[in-house]
Amino acid sequence: MLSRPLSVLRILRADVIQRSFWGWLNAVFNKVDYDRIKAVGPDRAASEWLLRCGASVRYKGFDKWQKDYNHLPTGPMDNFKIEAIDATESCIMFKGFDYLDHLEHVEEIKFQKCIYIQDECLERLSRIENLQKSLQWLEIISCGNVTDCGIRSLCHLKNLRHLFLSDLPGIEEKESTLQVLQKVLPTCELKVDLE
Repeated sequence: MLSRPLSVLRILRADVIQRSFWGWLNAVFNKVDYDRIKAVGPDRAASEWLLRCGASVRYKGFDKWQKDYNHLPTGPMDNFKIEAIDATESCIMFKGFDYLDHLEHVEEIKFQKCIYIQDECLERLSRIENLQKSLQWLEIISCGNVTDCGIRSLCHLKNLRHLFLSDLPGIEEKESTLQVLQKVLPTCELKVDLE
């Protein structure tokens, strides 16, 4: 019979192994395949990445969200340009953000309960030229690794019209961070629930 402390240690060890496995698998899902981007185009390759990681996309001119990797639309690639991304509870991480570089029509992005979204991701996102021009709506909700630094980096998204921030425990300087955003993004509607 195992003593209680020993059985607890085995459970904890199994938990660590399981988390390590899922972290490794998620990193594999986020590995960028540059040959695939060239072969099928940036929107198709980004769609494959996002859906593989558990996110959803909506294409320009369509109302329906694409959620199933196995039912990605076929046909001329020019017919399916990503307009919106819902990354709720997805495993997207910084490693895969190169897939976003050549997307020209993305107007909306939602990060909710994304455990791998951190400051580095938001900084990378805000420096993508095409997104600086097209992105108008951004939501960041319950992403525990985002701090004031990541939120302040959004200043580069000059065409942002709506920014919703909620349940971000890493935000420590709420007032000064919001002042920075309001100063550099005067036409952006800020909705904040950081209590």
